[in-house]
Amino acid sequence: MNVYDSELVSTMMHESGYKKTDDLNTADAIFLNTCSIREKAEETVYNRLDNFQHLKRKNPSLLIGVLGCMAQNLKDELLEHKPYVDIILGPDSYRNIPKIINDRSNKIDHFVDTKLSKFEIYDDLVPSRNKSVNSWVSIMRGCDKFCTFCIVPFTRGRERSRPIKSIINEVKDGVNNGFVEFTLLGQNVNSYNTPDGKFPVLLDKVAQIDGLKRLRFMSPHPQDVDDHMLEVMAKHHNICNQVHLPLQAGSDRILKRMNRTYTSSEFLALVDKIKNYMPDCSITTDIIVGFPGETEEEFCETLSIAKKVRFNFAYMFKYSSRPGTKASQYDDQIREDVKQKRLERLIDLQLKNTLLQNRSYIYKTIRVLVEKESKKSNSQWSGRTQGGIWVVFDKNNEKIGELVDIKIEDARGVTLFGSRVQREYKYEVA
Repeated sequence: MNVYDSELVSTMMHESGYKKTDDLNTADAIFLNTCSIREKAEETVYNRLDNFQHLKRKNPSLLIGVLGCMAQNLKDELLEHKPYVDIILGPDSYRNIPKIINDRSNKIDHFVDTKLSKFEIYDDLVPSRNKSVNSWVSIMRGCDKFCTFCIVPFTRGRERSRPIKSIINEVKDGVNNGFVEFTLLGQNVNSYNTPDGKFPVLLDKVAQIDGLKRLRFMSPHPQDVDDHMLEVMAKHHNICNQVHLPLQAGSDRILKRMNRTYTSSEFLALVDKIKNYMPDCSITTDIIVGFPGETEEEFCETLSIAKKVRFNFAYMFKYSSRPGTKASQYDDQIREDVKQKRLERLIDLQLKNTLLQNRSYIYKTIRVLVEKESKKSNSQWSGRTQGGIWVVFDKNNEKIGELVDIKIEDARGVTLFGSRVQREYKYEVA
């Protein structure tokens, strides 16, 4: 979502007469855009701002701005401790950028706008994207779930959805500009709801756009995954066989404390339902360890769910207390060393699960989207399966953005390795 928002900001900067530079020393404006969902992201921004301070001394007219969730959440702290920051804009205030640029001559010391909107969806703005094969498309903003660990409802506001027609037009424009894979974005993407239809209706219409080779979405909330959505996924070959299904915890008591609105048994039943519709579906997840009050036994329940599901991949985090959230008020916070050890145990288990899943693809032929040159060799390509697994293979006459068939020969770590083949049989997997 932050990448997409940065592309919107880039559009407005271009319209204000600016062009992008990769050299900080030549920049007339520098914007930092990040989330506040974990403390680490905020620490990174503070460190970057400290580095920019010397640029401001050399060039007093340099505009330095902090955008997005962190600006929304830490406005007062930025104003007090980072006085050289000129612009502080929340995620609903990007439209102010052209006005700020035009008013530079007025020597305004600071411009701050962190008001949340019930209506802003940036529906009429086309993001300024770098040339690539993948494109992000925001279909909704905000969140109404109010998980007790999450700051997003307070930094991005309530849910509001873009019209279906607007989204289709953006995707068509992306196809015309050479993008082949699109990812629909939302804080809870399948909470999408408009008078013209809910998320499955949108998914069905976007999948029918000519030239769209692959379609993904993230991140859905388990509560809003229904049969209609799974039926649409199973119907269209270009909707990737992958569902990112955040578990967060395996203990029912902790899930209730998190306000996740489902139990562990309901989560497992949903996994079974997804597999019934799409037996080869890749299921990935998010997991938080060390949530306030989590006992050793409850952490082991999370490990148990991970063993049962064998997620293809997982994003795993230590609980990070965010001021203003309900969870930050609990007295039974977990010690940092305990959280770290639990995270290491979970990572160890998940690496084994991922390797087991990946080894099941050996000797199978899988369709792979060529996305970039391999980091380790300029004689190899790197691309992803429908399930989001990275595959490395030797270059032949392929082009970036092409779908090719790769026979998998090995699995190491989180990566598959294979060789290009002509299509041997009709088989979609991963």
